Amino acid sequence: MGYNILEGSIPDSLGQLKSLTLIVLRGNELSGKIPPSIYNLSTLAVFAAANNQLEGSLPQNLGLTLPNLRRLNIWENKFNGFIPASLSNASNLELLDISMNRFSGGMSIKFGKLKVLYRLGMADILEGSGKANDLSFISSLTNCTKLRLLLLGGNNFVGPLPSSIANLSNKLEYFLIEGNEISGNIPAGIANLQSIRALNMHRNQLEGSIPASIGLLHKGQEMGLGKNELSGEIPSSIGNLTLLNQLWLEENNLEGSIPSALGNCKRLFLLHLYGNKLSGTIPPEVIGLSSLARSLNLAQNHLSGPLPLEVGNLKNLAELDVSHNELSGEIPSSLGSCSSLEHRLMHYNSFEGAIPGSLSSLKGIEELDLSHNNLSDEIPKDLGTIRLLLNLNLSFNDLKGEVPTRGVFVNASAISIYGNKRLCGGVPALQLPVCSTDKPGKKKTSLVLKVIIPKSCVVVGIILIFFLLLVKKRKQQRQSSSSVLELMQPILNVNYGQLLKATDGFKSANLIGMGSFGSVYKGILDPSGTAIAVKVVNLQQGGASESFMAECQVLRNIRHRNLLKILTACSTIDFHGNDFKALLYEFMPNGSLETWLHPVLPETSHTPDHQEPKRLNLLQRLNVAIDVASALDYLHNHCQVPIVHCDLKPSNILLDSDMTACLGDFGLARFLQQQDNESSQNQTSTSIGIKGTIGYAAPEYGMGSKVSAHGDVYSYGILLLEMFTGKRPTDSMFKDGFNLHKLAKAALPERVMEIVDQMMLGVEEEEVTVARSSSSSRTHALTREKIHECLILIFRIGVVCSMEARRERMNILHASKELKLIKNMLSQDRTLAKHAQ
Repeated sequence: MGYNILEGSIPDSLGQLKSLTLIVLRGNELSGKIPPSIYNLSTLAVFAAANNQLEGSLPQNLGLTLPNLRRLNIWENKFNGFIPASLSNASNLELLDISMNRFSGGMSIKFGKLKVLYRLGMADILEGSGKANDLSFISSLTNCTKLRLLLLGGNNFVGPLPSSIANLSNKLEYFLIEGNEISGNIPAGIANLQSIRALNMHRNQLEGSIPASIGLLHKGQEMGLGKNELSGEIPSSIGNLTLLNQLWLEENNLEGSIPSALGNCKRLFLLHLYGNKLSGTIPPEVIGLSSLARSLNLAQNHLSGPLPLEVGNLKNLAELDVSHNELSGEIPSSLGSCSSLEHRLMHYNSFEGAIPGSLSSLKGIEELDLSHNNLSDEIPKDLGTIRLLLNLNLSFNDLKGEVPTRGVFVNASAISIYGNKRLCGGVPALQLPVCSTDKPGKKKTSLVLKVIIPKSCVVVGIILIFFLLLVKKRKQQRQSSSSVLELMQPILNVNYGQLLKATDGFKSANLIGMGSFGSVYKGILDPSGTAIAVKVVNLQQGGASESFMAECQVLRNIRHRNLLKILTACSTIDFHGNDFKALLYEFMPNGSLETWLHPVLPETSHTPDHQEPKRLNLLQRLNVAIDVASALDYLHNHCQVPIVHCDLKPSNILLDSDMTACLGDFGLARFLQQQDNESSQNQTSTSIGIKGTIGYAAPEYGMGSKVSAHGDVYSYGILLLEMFTGKRPTDSMFKDGFNLHKLAKAALPERVMEIVDQMMLGVEEEEVTVARSSSSSRTHALTREKIHECLILIFRIGVVCSMEARRERMNILHASKELKLIKNMLSQDRTLAKHAQ
């Protein structure tokens, strides 16, 4: 009965089925306690009730009353109390997963008798006692010779990693112990785990050097040792891991050079070494790895020398970050061959010479940062031909000459050129001096004009040229003005009567949404027939007038493809002499994201207007997430004064006819003052209070903290988790400290398919079924594997963005980059790419 919408408690009558061997209830909404009669079914072999709301404690004699128990899967519930020590006697136990509950009292199970155990899940159960021997139970796991998966992440385990891990099963494939407080060295004997595919020790306090023996884990595909306190050099033996596809060593104290042996890892598509003390040159063998597709991040080290020409081999790479190093020499023109590059960060180095014109070949580039170098000469005009370029930073170099006026250079907020004292021209908003017309040979030319060419010819020529330019300019102005007036005149000046007529008297049939400060109606504006959305402010609601003014102030000067377009505002009186305020927006035919994530199902399917519920597939949800992240990045980082939205939630995200997402409702938005961010964040104000909606508002707002971009990032993280789990943050299952963030965190990485929105999976299954009719079963398997892999990455972003401590949250630009990399991964699967079309 798994994966339904069953509610209520498990009936006690199930315990009367004395021959029952299997009970599967996972993925429902069951609550209450497990009936005692279930524990007396001596024949029971499988009890799976994961992903429910069950509570209470497990009986301490559980391992004795269920002697035939083979699988106990109760992760993601609300069980508490002590873990039954009697499970030590359940010698038939193959699978035990109690993750994501609220057990206490330390680990009491002796695993020595569980010789057929192949999966042990104890992630996020707050198991740790804070004592030095928290992980002593690992020694008893050495008798579990069939163990393949060991999940211990997200607890409070303290103390060193026992050397006994070297004696764990040689069949162990997944060893995940991230997010604890484990200290000490990585035992050299870890090399005995010959079947390891994924080793994740992120975010601990491990120290000492990385043992060279780690290079003996020949089946390793993912290795995560980032965000620890590791020191010493990166062992060249890692180059022996030829199956490795992801390597995280970031934010440690590693030093020495990058081993060229990493070039042997021909399947590596992600390499993160940033935030260490690495020095020396970048090996050509490493930066020339053509397999690198997601990210190569070498930032915040002490790397020196030139950027090797082999960088041109990174034709499939999406992100390259070598910022905050000591690199020098000219930027190689071969970089223009990196056709898939979206983000290239090279700031805070010592690059010199001209900006190579070949960079204009980077047609997919969205962010290019060359600031704080020693670059000279002129800005290549062809950079203005890159259509997707959104952010260009050339600040603090020695560039000279005229600033181009095409492409990204048209938007002054999208480029940064501070600290280049010899630049001129550009768009007026840059406020640069006019470029001088003085050029070599001008005096000689002037002399020729004066002596040889009659003055009258010069005057006539100048007048003729001026006349032709004036005619052309007036023609363009007439065309432009005509088109603008044709589009804008019908909606620039509207009154109450026009809006009353457009919405048919504000009829409830035209009501498309309601918010805290007003109602939104669909309307048709005469005589143009333009479809509009009219937000009528409820002035009886406290703060509504202030919200109206705030929204006007914010929207008057911002423009972005992912921000809801405002047409005009109306502030007048109605036919009864009452104040009337309204905002007119571009109508979004696909409604809000809320209606797609949580469709209201009709009570009966026999009604004439019955429609199938709206459903979004994986790629559509990912596109919406990227659109919203782009909007927030614009507000936080590219406006003249940064703006914080303060009310990010699905109902404030609208979808146009092409399913492009636009962020709306700026009634709570705030401008950030030009002051030191940290100092402002640490201030509190009782007048500010909670900003946003319960469930989405950042926890620090509840304590009076001032608004900040970190608050929007928290809301975005919750939104992202909601989009892919289908669960609102205010769902009834979330109480007593348990929330959507903890749900997702505990499911990573193996169980994300169990918390993902089943409606989305249903869409994917339908699409894959269609594709499978013309494809092999192998293609289907690869597609499912790709979906699982991408969901793991998406949930990780959501979890990091929604961390309770704001300093631990990912910034929105980083989140946007990561999501675009995931989209690239999906696009590599031809089946999914066909679906997207």
